[in-house]
Amino acid sequence: MSQLPRFWNLGWSSFIDWWSSQSASEQDYVTTTGPSQPYGQQHLNEPLLDHREGQLFLTEAFKVILEEVLCKGTDVNEKVCEWREPEELATLLDLELREYGEQQHQLLQRVRDVAKYSVKTNHPRFFNQLFAGVDYHALTGRFLTEALNTSQYTYEVAPVFVLMEDEVLSKLRSLVGWAQGDGIFCPGGTMSNMYAMNLARYRAFPEVKLKGQWALPRLAVFTSQESHYSVMKAAAFQGIGTENVFKVNVDDRGCMITDDLSEKIELAKSQGAVPFLVHATSGTTVQGAFDPLEPIADICDRQGLWMHVDAAWGGSVLFSKEHRHLMRGVERADSVTWNPHKMMLTGLQCSAILLKDTTDLLKRCHSADATYLFQQDKFYDMSLDTGDKSIQCGRKVDCLKLWLMWKAVGSQGLEERVDRAFAHTRYLVEKMMKREGFQLIGKPEFVNVCFWFIPPSLRGKENSPDYQDRLSKVAPVIKERMIKQGTMMVGYQPLGGRVNFFRMIVISPQLSYQDMTFFLDEIERLGNNL
Repeated sequence: MSQLPRFWNLGWSSFIDWWSSQSASEQDYVTTTGPSQPYGQQHLNEPLLDHREGQLFLTEAFKVILEEVLCKGTDVNEKVCEWREPEELATLLDLELREYGEQQHQLLQRVRDVAKYSVKTNHPRFFNQLFAGVDYHALTGRFLTEALNTSQYTYEVAPVFVLMEDEVLSKLRSLVGWAQGDGIFCPGGTMSNMYAMNLARYRAFPEVKLKGQWALPRLAVFTSQESHYSVMKAAAFQGIGTENVFKVNVDDRGCMITDDLSEKIELAKSQGAVPFLVHATSGTTVQGAFDPLEPIADICDRQGLWMHVDAAWGGSVLFSKEHRHLMRGVERADSVTWNPHKMMLTGLQCSAILLKDTTDLLKRCHSADATYLFQQDKFYDMSLDTGDKSIQCGRKVDCLKLWLMWKAVGSQGLEERVDRAFAHTRYLVEKMMKREGFQLIGKPEFVNVCFWFIPPSLRGKENSPDYQDRLSKVAPVIKERMIKQGTMMVGYQPLGGRVNFFRMIVISPQLSYQDMTFFLDEIERLGNNL
């Protein structure tokens, strides 16, 4: 696991005292000095911004961030959230933007308020999303990324990060099983999946880039009933149409049924559509299901279809020798989406689209040859200008936080995190099965634990005509209570024919068996009187 810098071993309170002492002599200046003269009143030969004032403010603000977000926000004895109704919260934050600036001490209070009333996603008892916890090396990379404030499109403005991104992507591809290939970091898994659909269409019909949809037949995409909704968004966004996304049936675990995939492909053909993409999933959002990649790859090979694997959630199992079998066959895919900001704790956002292709398909599909950025007579190797692979122009640096964390803990440390999450999941399931009132949706394949809590008033009444309706109301009420009390956060949802159930996500390296026990006790406490 990631180790904190040496002076942090003293404890947070000691560190805050140490940090405060570094700028104590300047503190009065920072908190009492007002803003600079209103814009337009400075002499044009003088800087508009005062670096000294800004850096002092940043020093004080950073102390607030350390105390409120990283000290209290990771303390199991503190609340996960300070719930306020929207009207009250808007008043507390004083959101109105005014003509003139505020005093520094007022701005520091704004920082404190934002920290106080935000959800503490680094908290050990935040189980609500597919991300949780904090890695301090990755966080350092995030701070550094923001401070350097460059765009990842050309070597001349981002030399460090062009080389770094290439190394990180190469390492991720090697885990997939590709010695060569391509890829790019994208602003989230949805965009990575959109890239895959666009590339698959371009490979099948390269004329689409010049002539558009008018030159194409009706196209067909295939994905499971439990795949991410970004598939539907991509089909709508790219003009393929959501009616041309064929949903393949899944088994009880949520895994794609390959016999139905073959049937859906033939159905699409019979309707005059041209299949071009199968979108498989490794780690579905709700149940954490892994589609069977080997038989899906066999079908894609026979049909000549692009195979994409959305491993935004489940991709990190590839670090684990014990669990990588869940993605057996992934090396046969054409593209893979992987979000290190989920299970690997790099922090939002960090998502990559990885390609097996070695023909520069990514650039050919997306390039626009902007001559003001990608001049052809530069003094260095122009292949280092990777920006034309992207559908964006400006692109944030997302590789540094992952690279620095990986440097710190190594592949072995990342493997340990994956294995630890699985171990905690097994422990939670074992304890849950021994407690009355907890009913698992099914045995977890991943670290998603889906279950109903059956309060005493509903136990033994499964055959009552209003049972399902009453059960559907349990999770929302428990969720409301936990948020308003701030004790923890966990998600719920209906799925298919199942009424609302909880989805517990177990990934943070901060978790202990005690946290698992607390979770079960807290669900009981909040729901026993329903």
